[in-house]
Amino acid sequence: MDFFFIPTALAMDAFAVSISLGISILNVTKKQALKVSFMFGFFQFIMPIAGYLLASLFSKYIQAFDHWIAFSLLIYLGVNMIVESFNKDSFNKNLKDPTKGKNIFLLSIATSIDAMAIGVAFAVLKKSIIITSISTGIITSLLSLFGIKCGCFFGKKFGKIMEVFGGFILIFIGSKILIEHLFFN
Repeated sequence: MDFFFIPTALAMDAFAVSISLGISILNVTKKQALKVSFMFGFFQFIMPIAGYLLASLFSKYIQAFDHWIAFSLLIYLGVNMIVESFNKDSFNKNLKDPTKGKNIFLLSIATSIDAMAIGVAFAVLKKSIIITSISTGIITSLLSLFGIKCGCFFGKKFGKIMEVFGGFILIFIGSKILIEHLFFN
């Protein structure tokens, strides 16, 4: 079951963020959709392996601040998305296309930090991470592709309100990550 339920749970943040991206872009190109799918899937694949490999050296340090990194990145991007929805006249290329440059990289890291924690947990439990990591990457890629297309559809249908909603989704996910780590770990 580690090859399906854990990867699907890990993919949910990337799925929600990809919906937000589709909402903010509206006219998603095939290249943008594939880039989001690849980046989210790749980071969800590689981070559990990285967590597994680094567990013996850095697990206590990673767990001490990973939630703050994810929280900060998602809040920053969510607020930018909301501000941009009200300020369509100012042109900021990175905010206009969140699949370019540092934004997609930061989103990929932010949505995969929990996958790194799974790698650490698997190392502690002495369980193999390879199958879970591969299936996490594949499931995340597929859900992200579906999510960005759904977001685009709803963004076109409901306009600016969906872009604001997408920004709040990012803020909610960041807040959820922080609250879970501060109060439930």
